[in-house]
Amino acid sequence: QVQLVESGGGSVQAGGSLRLSCTTVSGSFVRYAMAWFRQAAGNEREFVAVVSGTTGRTDYQNSVKGRFTISRDNDKNLLTLQMNDLKTEDTAIYYCARSTRGAPTSDINEYNIWGQGTHVTVSS
Repeated sequence: QVQLVESGGGSVQAGGSLRLSCTTVSGSFVRYAMAWFRQAAGNEREFVAVVSGTTGRTDYQNSVKGRFTISRDNDKNLLTLQMNDLKTEDTAIYYCARSTRGAPTSDINEYNIWGQGTHVTVSS
């Protein structure tokens, strides 16, 4: 069985930065695309960013382009999300997830392994 654990969430003022991390407590994600999703209170879970397991190609939700950067360290099974210039609209629980394949996708149905989430709160 594969388990993922997120960390690094917290509370910041608008314009501030946070770095989220995700790692396995069992299993590996070296071969697989890894993504960040987020879910605000009362809303559906939505795609944020992805990095492929084959080429390292990245893709982002339009609202975070230029502000967020996704990266991975395959040797450590570590996924990160650097979030800069945070806005109140970024407030949500952030989840990391492993895809069923290496190619990047924003489709939530392509992800079968999930972490428990880490809270991010951005205040004005």
